[in-house]
Amino acid sequence: MTSPVQKVIIIGGGISGLSTAFALLEEAQQRDVQVECTVIEATHHWGGKILTHRVDDLIIEGGPDSFLSSKPWALELCTKLGIESQLINTNESQSQTFTYSQGKLREFPQGLIAFVPTKIAPLFKSGLLSWPGIFRMAGDLWLPGRKDPNQDESLAQFFGRRFGVEAFARLIEPLVAGIYAGDARELSVDATFPRFVELERQQGSLIKSMLVQRKKGGAPPPSNTPRRTLFTTLEGGLGDLVKTLRTDLQKKGVTFFGNTKVAECSPIHSSSFSEKAGYHITTDQGTVFQVDGLVLATPAYESARLLAHWDSQAAELLSQIPYASTATISLAYSREQVERFIKGFGFVVPRIEGKNLIAATWTSVKWQKRAGTDHSLIRCYIGGRGREGILEKTDQELIAMVKKDLEAMVGITSQPHFGEVYRWHKGMPQYLVGHLQRVSHLRREVEKYRGLGVTGAALEGIGIPDCIREGSRTALQLAKDLWPECRE
Repeated sequence: MTSPVQKVIIIGGGISGLSTAFALLEEAQQRDVQVECTVIEATHHWGGKILTHRVDDLIIEGGPDSFLSSKPWALELCTKLGIESQLINTNESQSQTFTYSQGKLREFPQGLIAFVPTKIAPLFKSGLLSWPGIFRMAGDLWLPGRKDPNQDESLAQFFGRRFGVEAFARLIEPLVAGIYAGDARELSVDATFPRFVELERQQGSLIKSMLVQRKKGGAPPPSNTPRRTLFTTLEGGLGDLVKTLRTDLQKKGVTFFGNTKVAECSPIHSSSFSEKAGYHITTDQGTVFQVDGLVLATPAYESARLLAHWDSQAAELLSQIPYASTATISLAYSREQVERFIKGFGFVVPRIEGKNLIAATWTSVKWQKRAGTDHSLIRCYIGGRGREGILEKTDQELIAMVKKDLEAMVGITSQPHFGEVYRWHKGMPQYLVGHLQRVSHLRREVEKYRGLGVTGAALEGIGIPDCIREGSRTALQLAKDLWPECRE
C-alpha cells in the first residue's frame, strides 16, 4: 500500500529552515515515501544571517564569515551538495589573535588553547595579566570542582571560580563576547561551553584536563579527507552555501514563498497521537494552507507569537529567550597604507576597556581572495548585550566611530575607500543561566503535538553547524510522526 503524500510547511528561510527541508527530503527518500515541502520566509532574503555581498573584488560577509570544522554537520552538508571542493582554510602563516588590553594590542599566548592555558611562560611574556593574576589562574590545578554538578552557573561565575576575576576579564570574556555578543554574567556555562563543565567533572582542574587531552592527541583524519583548520568557509563566501542549498531543494520540488509573513497557525484539532495531525497556516496575504506537518524555524520571539494562542506555556518558554542586537562594519583600505598595522587574524576587546568595538577581523589576511591584491578588507563588530544603544547611530556615524577606534587602538589613520554596515536587530539569542532546562521543558511541550517541530539558533547552538544538526534532528522526529509505519 502506497503511503499518502504528506504536506509540510517550514516557517523560516534561514539555515535552520533550509537544513530541515533538506533533511526531511532525505528522510522521505530513505523511507520511500512522498512529501510536499513548502518554505515560507517573511523577508526577500534567504539564509537568515548568512549574507554575502560582492563589490568589485571584495567579498563581504554581512553575518558570519565561517563555521567550525570541529562540528562536522556543515562540512557534511557541503559534501552532500557537492561543494566540498570550494571549502578553504584560514591563512595558517598568520594565525595569531590579539586582544586590546591596557592601551595596546597584545598577542594571545599560543599556549592558551580553547580558553585554557597549558603553558604559563607565554602568559608572563604577553603582559595580559599581572603576576598575581597568573598565579591565581594556575590555582585551577588545585581547586575542587563545583559543589553541585547539576547547578547551572554563569560563565563569569564558572571561569572566575576556576581562573580568577582578572584572567576571566582579560582573557575569557572578550572571546565569549565575540562569539555570543552577550554578558558573561548572564550566560549559562552549561548551554554555551558544556565541554568545560564536563572536563571539570572528570578531572577537577581544567588545565590538567587539557594537558591530558593534548598528551593523548586527537585521532588523525582519514587519509582521503582534506585537513581543515578550526574555522572553514567557502571560497566565494558563505552565501554560496545558501544558494546551492536552495537550488538543490528547488530541483527536488520544494516550494518557496518569500516576502510572506505568517499571520497565524494552529492545529486543526487536538493533534493527539491517537489521530492524524493537521495544521492551518494563514499568511498576511490571506493564503491558507492545510498541512500534515509544521516546523517553526523562526527566532524564539516569532515562534512564541505563532504558538501563543494555542500553547501559552510553550510560547512563554520561548519568550524567555532574549536577543542581543549587533552590527558588522566592513571597511576596505589601500593595502600599502594599512598592511604594516595589521598582523594575524585580528583582535578582540575586553568589556572592561570600555570601547565601542567588540572585535575586528583582518578579513583579507584571514582568508584568501577576499580583496584584490591592492586592497585590505577589515571587518568590525559592535553592539551586543547591554550595548545595543550604539546601533541607533546612522551608518556614517558608525563608520566614523570604528575608524576612530582603529586609529586609537591599531594606528590606522588613512581613509577607507569603501564602507558597509549590516545591522542585526535582535539577531543573537542569549543562552541565560537555566537555558537547557527551559529548552528541555519546551521539547516536552512540543512533543504533545504530532507533526510539530520547533528549531533554530535559539535552542541548542548558535553556529551554522549547530543549526544544521538541529534541522536534521527536527526532520527525523517529523518523519517519525508523519510515517509511523516506517519508524526505525
